Amino acid sequence: MKEHRPWGYYEVLSDEPSHKVKRLVVSPGKRLSLQRHSNRAEHWYVVSGEAVVTIDRENRPMKGGESVDIPRGILHRIKNMGKYSVTLIEVQTGDSFGEDDIERIEDDFGRV
Repeated sequence: MKEHRPWGYYEVLSDEPSHKVKRLVVSPGKRLSLQRHSNRAEHWYVVSGEAVVTIDRENRPMKGGESVDIPRGILHRIKNMGKYSVTLIEVQTGDSFGEDDIERIEDDFGRV
């Protein structure tokens, strides 16, 4: 089931006690909030599209086939820089995978 957000949507592919896997689709020109998690780490694999990923306030251009690890507590976000959607696979590992483990620092949609 797709969960729509102002930046696009995500769907949960796997939800297990030890991990959660999501497919995120970020619309052109949109970005997720600058955020961090205290209970989980994430691994992002960009499947398609062109994006800029911010990790601890450092911007890194990424495209399909590239990946990045995001440790617990590190600020991060992704922005779609292209004219087509960016698709990524997010693998979460840690103690908790709920939406309540999102600490938003900056947000384009007023959710801080």
